[in-house]
Amino acid sequence: MISSAPGSAVRATVKLLLGALLFSIAVAADDPPGDEAAMNRPKVPGMLLLKLRERREMPTGSGRSEPVEREVKWNASETAIIICDMWDDIYCKQAAQRINTMVPEMNRVVTSARSRGVMVIHAPSGTMDVYADTTYRRRMQNVPAAMPPVPIAAWCDRDADHEPPLPLDVSNPCDAPLPPPQVRRYSREHPGIDIVGFDGVSDDGKEIYNYCRHQGIKNIAIMGVHTNMCMLGRSFGIRQLVRLGINVVLVRDLTDAMYDPRQPPYVSHARGTELTVEHIERYWCPSIEGHDLMTVIAGSDGP
Repeated sequence: MISSAPGSAVRATVKLLLGALLFSIAVAADDPPGDEAAMNRPKVPGMLLLKLRERREMPTGSGRSEPVEREVKWNASETAIIICDMWDDIYCKQAAQRINTMVPEMNRVVTSARSRGVMVIHAPSGTMDVYADTTYRRRMQNVPAAMPPVPIAAWCDRDADHEPPLPLDVSNPCDAPLPPPQVRRYSREHPGIDIVGFDGVSDDGKEIYNYCRHQGIKNIAIMGVHTNMCMLGRSFGIRQLVRLGINVVLVRDLTDAMYDPRQPPYVSHARGTELTVEHIERYWCPSIEGHDLMTVIAGSDGP
């Protein structure tokens, strides 16, 4: 942790460590030990109806893309949600404020999806030590290794053969009036997002792939931050999931980009996020809205 005054740096560090310790104690108290192999999510009937939005070049050769919508049906038992890097804090206070605003709706969507049989995987990168002694963490670790069809990279950079440059200049990604130093201020996932029941915790693409193969998960909806950074590049992010052949969709109303409107293309922050979503819809995967994950088709979930 970096601060302008040594005393405040020490206090901030102590506060961060104490918060992480108290959180790990609370999680452990609510997470009794057991046989993780026998404590995986039950597979229940139910079919999600997703309204996918993607972008196609229309007309061909024009260089312009137009949104195209279609519907698909996913079995809830074969579907997981990945929550990407929804930390408890971040150096850019505008970004932190938008995360705080997003959290209640994200938790509402995830709660409904979980109750319908969808797996929930929490991926607050760089904080796995906080969850080390929990069933949520062990659940993701204690599965047989699976051989992926392509290597799983620690980070997936832009592939110039697959996509053009992203639409936003992020040489200075924070939209604060006076952007602060880019220092770590997070210690865990945002406390407003519940980790309960049969949920899993992992920030490792190999672990997540192993678990999905072992549990028969074929479909992933990814939400969180930031759309133009970690959502694309993480080892469990969109680029890697597409390369692994997994059906993946971006939850477009539960994400946010890092972007400063003082940088090209000089649009509002909201429009910058939309431009990134449109880029993903054209070059990587479709998007959906969160409410698609909250209900199943009537009659598909059994008697």
